[in-house]
Amino acid sequence: MKRVLIANRGEIAVRVARTCRELGLGVVAVCSEADRDSAVTRLADTTVVIGPPAARRSYLNAAAVIQAALQTGADAVHPGYGFLSEDADFVEACEANGLTFIGPPAAVMRRLGDKSTARAAMAAAGLPLLPGTLEPLADADAAARAAEAAGYPVIIKAVAGGGGRGMRVVTDPADVVGAYRETHAAAQLLFGDGRVYLERYVTGARHVEVQILADGHGGCVHLGERDCSVQRRHQKLIEETPAPGLPAELTGRIAQAAVRGARAVGYVGAGTFEFVVDGAGGFSFMEVNCRIQVEHPVTEAAAGVDLVREQILVAAGERLSIAQQDVRPRGAAIECRINAEDPARGFLPTPGLLTEFTAPGGPFVRVDTHAHPGYRIPAMYDSLLAKVIVWGPDRPQAIARMRTALDEFRATGAGIHTTAGYLSAILDDPCFRDGRHTTQWLPDAG
Repeated sequence: MKRVLIANRGEIAVRVARTCRELGLGVVAVCSEADRDSAVTRLADTTVVIGPPAARRSYLNAAAVIQAALQTGADAVHPGYGFLSEDADFVEACEANGLTFIGPPAAVMRRLGDKSTARAAMAAAGLPLLPGTLEPLADADAAARAAEAAGYPVIIKAVAGGGGRGMRVVTDPADVVGAYRETHAAAQLLFGDGRVYLERYVTGARHVEVQILADGHGGCVHLGERDCSVQRRHQKLIEETPAPGLPAELTGRIAQAAVRGARAVGYVGAGTFEFVVDGAGGFSFMEVNCRIQVEHPVTEAAAGVDLVREQILVAAGERLSIAQQDVRPRGAAIECRINAEDPARGFLPTPGLLTEFTAPGGPFVRVDTHAHPGYRIPAMYDSLLAKVIVWGPDRPQAIARMRTALDEFRATGAGIHTTAGYLSAILDDPCFRDGRHTTQWLPDAG
């Protein structure tokens, strides 16, 4: 591996470019016409404009991405998260053109990217599942029967869904047929795949995920858990490790289940196994994310492992640089996602020109961002502006450090608002400080 094309934009593209440079690898950036002056283009050796601003004609245009790799002499592609990162067809296209895809093989991604087949695979591996369907629902009548068998409330999810989109919670049997039809139609529109499945919805649950790394030589480790229970409309806002208030024995069993599931399907690369934890201490498998996660810096801060570096080296055919006994997370780490949105107006995105951008600093504070003074926040992409990550020797100190960091954060411009103040209010809430929050804690969590 000599040169890596980064098939993404924003902060994750910058993150990947930095590790590539540390490894002595050439960096090729691709961008839409709207991102010609983006931060990653300043770090790249070569930049290729691959299409108009619309994502479907640029960042989601697999043919344009592969052509850019071939014409610049790149021999590997890092997909980041979102866009083409979990598209098995894109992985196969990379392989067919002699490009190393920095992620799991196409066959593994195809099996796990389909959430219904992923449930079936994990059930076969012995992981606990919530009651529900292992096959996509055939029609609305099948949805009604499955919901009755699983027990209400239920959640209907898109088989090809991701990023908190393409799902609907149903509490009343009278609503299940309409919910099925709406979710089916939304899934077709969002993902080009209308198939949906159903499982029981756990009220008052915690969302806990496990970061795993696996190589092509049989090595597989977990790097501990992350709690992602602070959510609004199924979108994660704050992530932390370790999961507050959960016994080490329980999180240890969840982590071992993740490793067992990864080994069962021959997983290679970085991945995240997601679980729901109920109030009685039981846990159930939800899904696998076959990519680097937005919240990966939380694990890096606590475990001291560069996950992107491991991704790249594994894709190059090397063994993991760590064994399970080497993984010893320390202290507590928290990440806050700061979006260019206005909480006072229903979290409406606020694109525009940044006249001021000041990132916080200080001991054990990290900011992953692509923003800078003079950066124009586009209207056509995700509104994520920055991720603030802190580490502390314990959770109270990490919370205090994050509050200070959020107070220091400045991003201003005509019409621009951010969620920094909203996140500060969450950190100040006694429910969060006591670790009693669940996925339904925020008023508009559903």
